[in-house]
Amino acid sequence: MNLRQSFIKLIKSIGPGFLLAGAAIGVSHLVQATRAGAEFGFVLIWALVLACITKYPFMEFGPRYTSSTGNTLIEGYKSIGQWALQLYFIISIGSVFIIQAAVTLVTAGLAEYLFQTGISIFGWSCIILSLCIIILSIGRYKTIDRLMKLLISGLTLATLIAVFLAVGNEKNTYLFNYTHPDLWTVSSLAFIIAFMGWMPIPVDASVWHSIWTKEKNKQYLNNSVKNSLIDFNIGYLSASFIGLLFFLLGVLVFFGRDIVISTTAVGFSGQLIEMYQYTIGEWSKTIIAVAAFFAMFSTTLAVTDAYPRVFDEYLKHRSQSTNTHKSNYILLLFIIAVLSIALLYFFSNRFTIFIDFATGVAFLTTPIIAWLNLKLVTSSNFPKDNRPKPIYYWFSQVCLWFLVGFGVFYLGLNIFY
Repeated sequence: MNLRQSFIKLIKSIGPGFLLAGAAIGVSHLVQATRAGAEFGFVLIWALVLACITKYPFMEFGPRYTSSTGNTLIEGYKSIGQWALQLYFIISIGSVFIIQAAVTLVTAGLAEYLFQTGISIFGWSCIILSLCIIILSIGRYKTIDRLMKLLISGLTLATLIAVFLAVGNEKNTYLFNYTHPDLWTVSSLAFIIAFMGWMPIPVDASVWHSIWTKEKNKQYLNNSVKNSLIDFNIGYLSASFIGLLFFLLGVLVFFGRDIVISTTAVGFSGQLIEMYQYTIGEWSKTIIAVAAFFAMFSTTLAVTDAYPRVFDEYLKHRSQSTNTHKSNYILLLFIIAVLSIALLYFFSNRFTIFIDFATGVAFLTTPIIAWLNLKLVTSSNFPKDNRPKPIYYWFSQVCLWFLVGFGVFYLGLNIFY
């Protein structure tokens, strides 16, 4: 195979990484990263970088495992034992409706700010989820694959332009002389851990990525492990980089201006976009509003697709025989959407509290999924050539113990303070 053919094959194999980036770029970036920059300034950048680095190995193990074995991580968990499969199911049930509701809530707030229709947040949530269901019911993977490439590319360009313009704004010259808040208060530590919980994405999304990778491999047979990992790195590094951009925008636009962050979805959306407008210029309002809405809609679309696939895969493999399984994707799509809407009905007016709770829960489950993924790619059944090299293996161990330590610390904060 010549260089041109290899390049064409690589381009065609790209897709799951963009879906991962679409799922990542949302609440963690637009809300949590912006809040982190707004409330703490540059001093909290270490938390963003540390979260992205320590989650990397366990996210990467998803496409590594699927491309090497042809199986999803859920099939891998079953090979460990039914207990591992059931453990993942319990974790997913505990987070699915919270995550789906959280991303939909933020998207609804941006939609109302952008279109100014007077529709309630709950009403917008119903509209957005209905639109996602229609897109996924008609096109499924091919539609979301193509759409996500456009959304992520457009968002990256718009956000990068906004950051460069904000950096050059002379109104921000005071930033380095401003007194930063204390990081060692209970409330600050709780937010930092919640911030890291979804930055750049929860580790259980590695299962989503493995399912998308297998789906992509159905279209392009014999997709190499190398190409799958390149695709993953494009998506993960893009999500991490854009997270940094939103953090910088939070610092440059909000920090030190004595602005109280709104606790409602529409209020926060308005503050975000209007402060960009104030700092960068009147003309930027539409760019930022559209970029922000695209970010959240891409997340909602990816999450709406991911969980039905996850639970359909679980139902397929919970028994010893998978030959008679009939796909329940469409049914699960509706069930998850309806129950998430029911959750939003009660919590749509508690925006920041709900988001912090959702991200905190994600952080607590991270070490469990991380350990299962590490166990899979280091097992005797996994192809030896594709196992992590010794340095990478020990780096993964360090990252795992860091995640465990922070999880225990977070539990201690909630129990004793």
